[in-house]
Amino acid sequence: MLTTAEKIKVIMKRNNFTMTELANQLNCSRQNLSNKMSRNNFDERELTAIADVLGCELEINFINRATGEKIEL
Repeated sequence: MLTTAEKIKVIMKRNNFTMTELANQLNCSRQNLSNKMSRNNFDERELTAIADVLGCELEINFINRATGEKIEL
């Protein structure tokens, strides 16, 4: 399973986005974004902004492990 940072990199590649371009669109430094990517450390607000810039919808779900039920929040 890919990490969140790996998924972002795949989407960036598909959309021909560089780290610098994404950082500029997010109004942060390339270094700050690079650090977050290397630590795989994003909060929901940041992920929403990244998804928006990359033309994606963000979906976060909790799924009950015992039943497989998706819990809508």
